[in-house]
Amino acid sequence: MDAFFAAVEQASKPSLRGKPVVVGGLGPRGVVSTASYEARVHGVHSAMAMAHARRLAPNAAYLTPRFDIYRQVSDIVMGLLREASPLIEPLSVDEAFIDLEAGDLAGDPRAAARGLRADIKAATGLTASVGLAGSKLLAKIASEKAKPDGLVVVEPGTEQALLDPMPVRTLPGVGPATAEHLRKAGILTVAEITGAGEAELISLLGKAHGAGLHAMAAGVDNRPVVADRDVKSISVEDTFDSDLTDRAHVRHEIDRLAERCVQRLRGAGRSGRTVVVKVRRFDFSTLTRSETLRAPTDDPSVVRETARRLAESVDTTGGVRLLGVGVAGLADFTQEDLFAQAEGERALHGEVDDDAPPPLPSSPPPAPERANRWLPGYDVTHEKYGAGWVQGSGVGRVTVRFEVPSDVVPGRVRTFLVDDPALTRSDPLPLAAMSAMGVGRSTGGGQPSPGSSPKSLEDAGSGPDRGTSIP
Repeated sequence: MDAFFAAVEQASKPSLRGKPVVVGGLGPRGVVSTASYEARVHGVHSAMAMAHARRLAPNAAYLTPRFDIYRQVSDIVMGLLREASPLIEPLSVDEAFIDLEAGDLAGDPRAAARGLRADIKAATGLTASVGLAGSKLLAKIASEKAKPDGLVVVEPGTEQALLDPMPVRTLPGVGPATAEHLRKAGILTVAEITGAGEAELISLLGKAHGAGLHAMAAGVDNRPVVADRDVKSISVEDTFDSDLTDRAHVRHEIDRLAERCVQRLRGAGRSGRTVVVKVRRFDFSTLTRSETLRAPTDDPSVVRETARRLAESVDTTGGVRLLGVGVAGLADFTQEDLFAQAEGERALHGEVDDDAPPPLPSSPPPAPERANRWLPGYDVTHEKYGAGWVQGSGVGRVTVRFEVPSDVVPGRVRTFLVDDPALTRSDPLPLAAMSAMGVGRSTGGGQPSPGSSPKSLEDAGSGPDRGTSIP
């Protein structure tokens, strides 16, 4: 999907169509999750510090992610892919590999790819870019070349011509550290990796990494498309605007994260045996602690108390910038912890164990309470004006633009006191209201519009006949 989170926001907010939109953490330590193509013209990109993005594009709309609506759209897209083939391997909410041969679509793969893009546009109003190739490695690379709203086909026999001029960072597994090792050895392109030979790569990077990288540089990738990859863990984490120095606040955040983690665990119909806590301290040192339980559980009290104990074992006196809680060792069932259940029943009836340690002191919520903040992008409803979304808030006031996805023109803006009883948070509007739009958006900066099928992208390819080059 093209600039997925930002594209969903543009489709659901008429006033943002064709304008720069940046989605991510909005605090001082926030990071860009997705930037629209209009924002990318100014140099904004994913994983960039939000503070830097604001300097590059001060007039962009900066929004808090709305994961519920993104998952709704993702479910629609993945459903369309599964109708085409039983072999679908999702990589994230907005990307997947699909094996066309398994769906009897290998006879005319270009037509299948074009049909999928058209179906996605019709169902969601959003655009997708497709890379079509004989391996997952080349399909991934081709899909990146196809963006935005394009189709690139890697013809058999043209794989090396496509790969050779690309920088080494193009290949999976080549991060900044590996790229620096290669640079020092004078290796900057994929062609120079193959030219160096496997033995040289092994001496530079080790046997497994070196041999694997040399194979990928030669276009060798025999990995199959694997449907329904098993999730090994479920976790949530938060980075804080300012370091947490009070242990009561650390405990409060651990409790909150544990609750969110269990909600995701139950939503996936899973349970787990191992509770994991992640702590990033003021000096950027990151520590993890884990504890394996007697049996799988999805009990929020068990996960919460275990996470508390693990967090207490970490020295946080200097301050904490990030906390995370996760559950690993997943299972599809829950074995009831009879001891914990008995303790819960005793507590319910007021029975107290005189030898039990005193309860931990209650944790005061941080101020202001996160759940009550009117963050930009939140969906709201007003008793008089109807549905809208938060544009911004401050000094005791919140500004709301009242519009819905089906509106053709931007909605009106009004400002209220933050405690106005007529204004409440609401769920995103149903996807049908968005998909009915089928809105084409300008990408800015002279790039092709995601609402069209530009010939330059449809005809792009790696072969000499300019044929075409998919996950």
